[in-house]
Amino acid sequence: MNHITLTLPFNVGGREAERLLSTAWLFKIASHRMLNLAKQSPLLPATDIGWKNTFRKVVYEVIPNRRYTDGVIVLVRGIYESCRQLGVDFREVELGDWLMFHQVEGEYPVRNITLKDNYSFHITTIGYSGETDRVVVKPTIPKSYRILLDKILEEEQKHTARVVIKDYGVRKNMLWVHGEIQLTIPIDFYYKHVARYRRNYGELYGGVDVNVDRMNLAIVDRYGRLRDVKTFWFKDASRKGVSRRRARSIIGMKIHEMLDYAYHHGVKMLFLENPEVLGRLKLMWIKSGERKHENYNHRVAVFRSSVIKMITMKTPLYAIDVKYVDPRGTTHSKEHDMIMKKYGLDRHTASAYIIALCGLERYGLIHKATI
Repeated sequence: MNHITLTLPFNVGGREAERLLSTAWLFKIASHRMLNLAKQSPLLPATDIGWKNTFRKVVYEVIPNRRYTDGVIVLVRGIYESCRQLGVDFREVELGDWLMFHQVEGEYPVRNITLKDNYSFHITTIGYSGETDRVVVKPTIPKSYRILLDKILEEEQKHTARVVIKDYGVRKNMLWVHGEIQLTIPIDFYYKHVARYRRNYGELYGGVDVNVDRMNLAIVDRYGRLRDVKTFWFKDASRKGVSRRRARSIIGMKIHEMLDYAYHHGVKMLFLENPEVLGRLKLMWIKSGERKHENYNHRVAVFRSSVIKMITMKTPLYAIDVKYVDPRGTTHSKEHDMIMKKYGLDRHTASAYIIALCGLERYGLIHKATI
């Protein structure tokens, strides 16, 4: 993964809320229609252009905007590819409980969700009758993101954008919507503008396993030998009644603690499970198998991928590089059980160690001469 996502919350009411909500519903209806057609197809295309040629017409009939149409196609294909990678039957998945729409083409400016120099966004919306309009949304911009938004405009940096509806309702006879604008930018662009430390003299590597109440760090050398392990708990963040903002704050502090520990113990690179694979699961639920419970979406897909992205965004502050590994095989394998017994590790720390080893192997960093 070579990109990270900035999340910008907003609240709107009245006409703007109506238009955003109608666009999100049409996007989801189009996604349902395409998913059903894809599951019925005996043979699916192997290329991006093949998927677009096959499904663009039927999707466009629901949401008549070419960029949003392609966004639906990329979303459903992403679910299909995630199922293949995770060994899940594509025909057994259904879309999760979400409302959003996005433009997946990287460009500057993003035509459908356009960033302006006053930190507002001009968003193309689609009404239930197919009519197109533009609305203006001004989200809350954290101080740490202002420099990035300024640099996007200054350097005309290509990016993609998404609008996510988190909640909606009626208040004093007026529709309101609470949501997020999510901008996805190249990670190199992010590193360039926010890094505090430019040098790291460490020679070790770390694997991080993220769970709903902890992060497990395993530190290894270039030979794959285990040098240190540590667990960073954030149980309070997952307790009932804790607000999302408070939970993110707790997790953020623990991420800083983990990265500070890694930096001062000689870690120059962290390996994490690929959040693209995990993150796509938040858009679906699976009718059979171990993932059938509704909470699996939130606890494993949404939570883990969001924490991994938070780690990714904070590592530049400690001059630590990040690489990603395939989530398959990091748990519930013979190697996993063997490592638990050999080193006396719990299953999460053993997973962190395997993630580190997978990273060394994948990127050709392991010194095999003495293994």
